[in-house]
Amino acid sequence: MKWLQIHITVQQAQVDFTETLLNSLGAVSVTLDDAENQDLLEPLPGETPLWNKVIVTGIYAQEDDETIDVDALITFITLQLPAAPLTHEFIEDQEWERTWMDAYEPIQISDKYWIVPEWMQAPDADAVNIKLDPGLAFGTGNHASTFLCLQWLGNTDVKDKVVIDYGCGSGILGVAALLLGAKKVYATDIDPQAVLATQQNAELNGVLDKLYVGLPEDFNLALADQKADVFVANILAGPLMMLAPEFATLIKSEGEFALAGILDEQVADVSNVYSDFFDILQVEKRDEHWCRISGKRLNTPFKL
Repeated sequence: MKWLQIHITVQQAQVDFTETLLNSLGAVSVTLDDAENQDLLEPLPGETPLWNKVIVTGIYAQEDDETIDVDALITFITLQLPAAPLTHEFIEDQEWERTWMDAYEPIQISDKYWIVPEWMQAPDADAVNIKLDPGLAFGTGNHASTFLCLQWLGNTDVKDKVVIDYGCGSGILGVAALLLGAKKVYATDIDPQAVLATQQNAELNGVLDKLYVGLPEDFNLALADQKADVFVANILAGPLMMLAPEFATLIKSEGEFALAGILDEQVADVSNVYSDFFDILQVEKRDEHWCRISGKRLNTPFKL
C-alpha cells in the first residue's frame, strides 16, 4: 500500500481550519511542523504553542483497489485555501514506529558521558550512559538548554551530594546527576506528565530509589528544611527571575547552581536579579542564542 502526503503551509490562524479540512477529507493522520525554523519554548500545562507559520501535513491511504482521485482532492483543498502553498507526494508503506525511532541517535555530552535512546546500544559501555525514552516529555538532550545543563552536571562534583532539579521535564537532569554519583535528587515540575516521565526514566536507569519527584506543593513538603548542594533549573527566563528568592532558600551557602532556558538577550536581566543571592561565575552559550548561567549561592542573609 502507498500513502499520499499533502503538505500545506499556512499562517498560525489558519491551522485549526486546515487540520479540520484534511480530517474531514479522510486523512488518517494530520501533523504540524515548523515552516520557518522558529524556536518554541517549553509550554506550561494546558498550553499548545504554535509557530507563526506552520506546515500542515495530511496522510491518506492509497489502497491498491481504491485509488484516491488526487487531482480532485487537491483542487478542492486549493479552493478552500487559495493562498496557501501546497505540495504532495506518494510514499511507500513502511514501519512507522521504526522510522520515528531512527530519527534519534546517541548524544555525546563529553568523553565518557552519553544520552542513549532506550532501544539503542550504548556506543561506550564503560561511560555514564543515560537511557531515555525521547517521547515522554520535554528534555531529550537535543535542545541546547538541556545539553548545557547536562554538560554542567558532568563538570560539577555531584558525588554524594543532594541535587534539586527544578522544572524536571523528562527527568533527564536528575537521572544524570544520580548516574554521576549524587546521593539524592529532589525533582519537581508543574506538569503531571513530567512527573510521570521522570519516574519512568529514573526506573529505566535503575535510580528510582534515590529520586523523589512531585508537583511543587508535594515537592516542598518532601524537601522540608533540607537544602541542595547542587541546584539546576532548566525553565524560562520569566519564571527564573520570579523564583530567584525561593531558589535562594533551597540552596546551601556556597551551593552550586545552573540556570538554563535563557536567551542571549535575557542574560543581563536574569543575572541582575540573581546577583542579590548568587555569585554569577560563568555564562555559557550554545546554538548562537541559548545560554546557561552558573555560579554559587552567596553566604548572605535575605528576606522573602
